[in-house]
Amino acid sequence: MRNNYTIRLEEEKDYRAVEELVRESFWNVYRPGCSEHYVIHVLRSDPAFVKELDFVMEQDSRIIGQNIFMKTVIEADDGRTIPVLTMGPICIANDLKRKGYGKALLDYSLEIAAALGFGAVLFEGNIDFYGKSDFDYASKFDIRYHDLPEGADSSFFICKELIPGYLDGVSGVYQTPQGYYVDDADVEEFDKQFPNKEKLNLPGQIF
Repeated sequence: MRNNYTIRLEEEKDYRAVEELVRESFWNVYRPGCSEHYVIHVLRSDPAFVKELDFVMEQDSRIIGQNIFMKTVIEADDGRTIPVLTMGPICIANDLKRKGYGKALLDYSLEIAAALGFGAVLFEGNIDFYGKSDFDYASKFDIRYHDLPEGADSSFFICKELIPGYLDGVSGVYQTPQGYYVDDADVEEFDKQFPNKEKLNLPGQIF
């Protein structure tokens, strides 16, 4: 990994370049085509969007990575509502993946989130990658994923305390922010603004 990159807050002038980056990164990964570029477009104007944690990674005047966070809650079993963050989409340009840029962006983002006083981050992700940044299975914190049947595999649902002990004595259900749920027809309409790309059904897609 070359170290001549900068991480800074996203600006309005970056929006389209970031959406193009996200589209390229997620295309045909989890489903034929993708919705993540529309999701980020919508989330920027969501009240739960954390503008202080809306990052781009830049190298040689090119945006090569991005990460965003949203405020959400754990509905605790004892009736409390525990404020937490969720994260993503996060991505690195396809030609720079698996070179350490993603971890650098992630660790910087988490450091700033902790400095701002946020207590924990929970989201859906691969423990093999995120475990390198001290994420663990959310089930170890006694936090359940909403709408997941009892006994179902929850290994995709991971958590990291930003304030040590923040989730001590908390058990409950994590709520995905509503802004992540977008309509397929709206995604299709938005995608017409971008160059045409072929949607493929590929092994390993989950939708």
